[in-house]
Amino acid sequence: MTTELLKVKNLKQHFPIKGGIFGRTVNHVKAVDDISFEINEGETLSIVGESGCGKSTTGRAILRLEEPTSGEIEFDGKDLLALNKRQMREMRKELQIIFQDPYASINPRQTVRQILNEAMHVQNVMPPDQREERMLELLDIVGLGSHQLDRFPHEFSGGQRQRIGIARALSVDPRLIICDESVSALDVSIQAQVLNLLKELQREFNLTYLFIAHDLGVVRHISDRVIVMYLGKIVEIADKKSLFDNPKHPYTKTLLSAIPSPDPEVLKENVILKGDVPSPIDPPSGCRFHTRCPFASDKCKEEEPELRVTETGMTEGHQAACHFIEEIESGERLPN
Repeated sequence: MTTELLKVKNLKQHFPIKGGIFGRTVNHVKAVDDISFEINEGETLSIVGESGCGKSTTGRAILRLEEPTSGEIEFDGKDLLALNKRQMREMRKELQIIFQDPYASINPRQTVRQILNEAMHVQNVMPPDQREERMLELLDIVGLGSHQLDRFPHEFSGGQRQRIGIARALSVDPRLIICDESVSALDVSIQAQVLNLLKELQREFNLTYLFIAHDLGVVRHISDRVIVMYLGKIVEIADKKSLFDNPKHPYTKTLLSAIPSPDPEVLKENVILKGDVPSPIDPPSGCRFHTRCPFASDKCKEEEPELRVTETGMTEGHQAACHFIEEIESGERLPN
């Protein structure tokens, strides 16, 4: 039986744009605009999409690193948005984040010992006399040696720094870890090592991941379910196999067509998107993808499609936000 750990409902994150001599708010960047999803305990839910679609902002809003504009965020039945700053600080030992840049997310003036000790001290998860043993255990877990405990970050490679970031996240015994593009800054061979490490840690400590990425190959390797975002909206959500084998939304199909095939004998039809991503300051009316969608009609410009399950061979929980899923599947609707 699956247990729901995190529930996000109608989450919005709008950033004000100031202008004029009085610095008044003249508009908003609608980075995340009314999204809802759940994460079950022990699973990996990934969010993918182009740069600027709102996936990293979603992760930061859940942790309240950026205060959400509106919506509901429930973690293990607790309303995170109702907590004051002190209560939220205490709650953060349950929710941790591994940042994208292993060079910028670690204090260059602290040794590994100081970095890990600070995390445990702030959250008060362990008596001071037991922390040294815990630090050595964490280094061993993430594949680093005990002799590296008193080294500074500049003495490590990018992959090793990311392992320090993972050790810091694990040091407070979290239940949910948000991985914000946590392997995108690493070489491909190191990416594989870090991804395998994350999967091992998940099995060992029953961790739950919200994995934010733009690399679909990485997402395919680590995910249980996948959310596809476009311009602040969820356009498709499904289990990994269903999404990769049977994508429904035109945007998802274009993303998957861009994955290079390792077999030169397999010819893939690349779907090229026209135009650029519209500005999140003034997003298109109706379906936000209609300005670039080959199947768009006047209905798409006027009515926003709901995220829905269709009858066309979808597995349970596979939802897409498109008016013409059935017609596109059956071939009744052809590209413009």
